[in-house]
Amino acid sequence: MRSLIAKLLVAAGVLGFLSLGVWQIERLQWKRALIRQVDAKLAAAPVPAPPAAYRATAADSYTRVTARGRWLSGHDAYVQAVTALGGGYWVMTPLDTPGGRIIVNRGFVPTDMRGRAPAASGAASVTGLLRLTEPGGGFLRANDPAAGRWYSRDVAGIAAARGLGPVAPWFIDAGANGDGWPRGGLTIVSFRNSHLSYALTWFAMAALLAWLGWRAWRKGAQ
Repeated sequence: MRSLIAKLLVAAGVLGFLSLGVWQIERLQWKRALIRQVDAKLAAAPVPAPPAAYRATAADSYTRVTARGRWLSGHDAYVQAVTALGGGYWVMTPLDTPGGRIIVNRGFVPTDMRGRAPAASGAASVTGLLRLTEPGGGFLRANDPAAGRWYSRDVAGIAAARGLGPVAPWFIDAGANGDGWPRGGLTIVSFRNSHLSYALTWFAMAALLAWLGWRAWRKGAQ
């Protein structure tokens, strides 16, 4: 009886590891398709930004868009950031467009420029990546609107804190704009893809457990 239970447990374990490996292979295919989709968006020509009322989804992320309007000066929000240039802040500035108000990430400034980024004013045409809002916070810290401390690009929270009224539930990451500040074009588009190594690990554990079970069975049969 104990031998039968042991065999069933080994079989269940092997099947469990195999199913986890297959699941990781499926995730691998999904991740590769996502990467191809995003690469195609990054290589495509920009399209007009949707109206502010548009409810963007994950499928819209990283679409290259162009928005035209006028900057709303004096309402910048500084969001903590880490980029290839080091630590500092993203400068989030509202842009009034014919389709409504959109918050634009104008780019990065170093820490000592917090609150002192060159102002944006007048008419503007901004080309960049459509990104979904980032509510809640980041860096293991929650946003503190009252204190003006932002750890994620939460457009609804920023709009409420700055008294901006309705804004798009997404924002635009501005593209490269030269060597000045704020420095655009620093968005890193990268997706971690370790699913193949995870799959191989689960399959190896299934093989090892099967081999150990077979060895124990052979030893008990002698």
